[in-house]
Amino acid sequence: MRLDAPTFPEPLVDPMNMHVGLRLSPDMYGFQHEEEVMGRETWLVDLGDANALMFKDLFGHMFTQVTILEEDDNPADLPLDALVETSIDKFEFSVPQQTGNNSYSIWIRYRLKVYNPSGDMIGNWAVSAYGKSEGGGIGSGDNALENAALLAMRDAAALMIMKLDRETGIGSLAKKAGENEESTLTTSTADVEDAA
Repeated sequence: MRLDAPTFPEPLVDPMNMHVGLRLSPDMYGFQHEEEVMGRETWLVDLGDANALMFKDLFGHMFTQVTILEEDDNPADLPLDALVETSIDKFEFSVPQQTGNNSYSIWIRYRLKVYNPSGDMIGNWAVSAYGKSEGGGIGSGDNALENAALLAMRDAAALMIMKLDRETGIGSLAKKAGENEESTLTTSTADVEDAA
């Protein structure tokens, strides 16, 4: 199963007035999980760059400015209000051979670490997400597992929209009204830029 070019609903949020650096761990790009199910069939779940796309898109709507940082980029060189580092802590799935029903499920646990401009960690949040899809006839397993993966990522995105500030305190680093005259109340993925 390969998840190519996933689409996510545009979140209806007012972005926080912040310049956030987003550092995606290598497992956000080209993520694969292979597992033999009950000693019979081997399943390969290939999420490709779907996780990276989700975080870039989501943060592009949640904050007024987002800069993607590569592994070697120094956040101290940029005028950031916060740095968020993401990774995948855990990934699990189940298929009908395991559950005895016709459902396919995926669990993903993301880790978000939030740092202030001084480099101090102010938040460390494990976001656990779940997606479930029903399979149909012969050959529908890949489609159902793909749908479950997409639903799990959408679940994670919804949790981040609702709880990121409460769980990490990132909002305490936001600019106060009027501090940044150039910011706007709307944002798009066009506001997401690379640090290089």
